[in-house]
Amino acid sequence: MLELYLLRHGIAAEREEYSEDALRPLTGEGKRKTKQVAQQLFDLGLRFDLILTSPLVRARQTADILKAIGLSSQLEESTYLTPEGNIYSWLSWLEEWQNKGGNNLALVGHEPNLGEWTEILVWGEAKGNLLVKKAGVIGVKIPETGSPVGRSLLFWLTPPKFLL
Repeated sequence: MLELYLLRHGIAAEREEYSEDALRPLTGEGKRKTKQVAQQLFDLGLRFDLILTSPLVRARQTADILKAIGLSSQLEESTYLTPEGNIYSWLSWLEEWQNKGGNNLALVGHEPNLGEWTEILVWGEAKGNLLVKKAGVIGVKIPETGSPVGRSLLFWLTPPKFLL
């Protein structure tokens, strides 16, 4: 089974401070806490074949921190992970990536997408009941064959306070 880790970006600047939401960076506290979470994940032995991130500044900065800590040497941006992203479009990408031998994948993105995507993968539909805190982590095991929708296994839901 593929291990998929969904990570929400760290604490970012307030919306009012930026003319475009996509430009909001991590705050100093956001960078610090994200580094601590990344270090804990590294210390727990997590490694990713690829970190796939939203191109929005706060998500990309979070992904850069994960890479710098050593969680993966591979990082790519994907519009699938923007707030407007669609899981069903992303699933085609995932199938191709799995066929190339990928086993451990990290997605860095936004709420409510990450919680909803997890619900779709595990229960087959989004109910809006899973919340991923900033710098929080969800782990989902994806079946090797067939559609993962409603067939995946939630094995990890951790708010950042348990990793600091």
